[in-house]
Amino acid sequence: MHTRTFSRWFATFRSSINGYGYYTDFKQAYQNAERLKIEINILNSLVGSKNIEADFRAILTKYPECLKAISILLAVRKNEIHCHDAKFGDTAYRFDEKTQTVEQYTYFMRQAELFDLLQDHIVSNLYDYVTGVEVGLDSNGRKNRGGHQMEALVECYLKKAGVKYCKEIDLTEVECKYHIDLSAISSKGISTKRWDFVVKTPTCIYTIETIFMQAEVQN
Repeated sequence: MHTRTFSRWFATFRSSINGYGYYTDFKQAYQNAERLKIEINILNSLVGSKNIEADFRAILTKYPECLKAISILLAVRKNEIHCHDAKFGDTAYRFDEKTQTVEQYTYFMRQAELFDLLQDHIVSNLYDYVTGVEVGLDSNGRKNRGGHQMEALVECYLKKAGVKYCKEIDLTEVECKYHIDLSAISSKGISTKRWDFVVKTPTCIYTIETIFMQAEVQN
């Protein structure tokens, strides 16, 4: 009877498969900041303003499109931000279009402490600041990048083995390509499944799901 030796199996685990590009996608962060470069640079004129509320009102009146650059200053990519206080109750501020009065947006900037950020020279350049915000927000993309890394690693082994394979193929495609009936695992066609890789040998069809399992070191 074969007995699996778990200690030997665990010894094959890697502590990480992360490549250098896993931690931050700088190219994407730069592109996100660049899309708002004009609006950001107009708002940049508020840095160090001695009369920031009046200056903000003037900017928003003349350049209402600058609203698009405000939510990212709070590290929010959404075009709508909900706030609640005793003065206005529940308020939904729109930043993709001007739906509130200049005074309401001025109130938002004051309450969200964005005027303090700009007026007190806490930041000296809004474009650099937004680039940093985008780098921080990009950390949410690491989960997807981690999954792609494992796929790439497995694909390297498949190529080295010299086997033919299909990548990212779903159940119905497998049925059509290899003329097999997979209704037993698809609830008779009701549900479907997508595999990272499918390998066909003369005697069997292998479906492969990739996931990285990290071993924790116990001290």
